[in-house]
Amino acid sequence: MGIILWLIIGGVIGWLASIIMRTDGQQGIFLNIVVGIVGAFIGGLIMSGGSINNAPLTIYSFLVSLLGAIILLAIVNLVRRGSVR
Repeated sequence: MGIILWLIIGGVIGWLASIIMRTDGQQGIFLNIVVGIVGAFIGGLIMSGGSINNAPLTIYSFLVSLLGAIILLAIVNLVRRGSVR
């Protein structure tokens, strides 16, 4: 059940981050899930020393994961286009 929850929440977080960064039309559901899960890991490393992935699902952990996904998309955009947006 935990992996299914990771996929669903990761997809939602990746989708929201892609809307904020205006890359939604370029990504499919698989890439949204990957961005959400990797973003949660990045957000956990930045904000909580890596412990966010062990924390229960709260608004704080959701926002930290969203922030990590936005940072990931900004880095990808910077590498691909030379600008953040």
